[in-house]
Amino acid sequence: PARLAQMLAASGVKVIYTTQYRRTMQLAAPVARALNITPIVNPAADTPGLLKKLTAHGPDEVVLVVGHSNTVPDIVKGLGHAGDVKIEETEFDNLFVVVPKSQGAPALVRLKY
Repeated sequence: PARLAQMLAASGVKVIYTTQYRRTMQLAAPVARALNITPIVNPAADTPGLLKKLTAHGPDEVVLVVGHSNTVPDIVKGLGHAGDVKIEETEFDNLFVVVPKSQGAPALVRLKY
């Protein structure tokens, strides 16, 4: 979590979403503290609700979503990425950056931290 906080310290994150599970809240906590943001909890099973919240943010607003191997692929797809995203249950170091474009599908960058 500390490494992620360092990576995101200057990223411009304004909003953080987590699920109700301890692991996502613990991962988001150092970033939230460093940026003085109170994370918003969205139920893990409510991907449609989260997508509605995410699309309400402006295209230039940086939002961090801390999810799970079984939720992040649907979130990325729901944000317009056409390709398949697979995350193994044992992978805990993925960072997906979804960058909206004025036309067409967003750009997707997959990083490890």
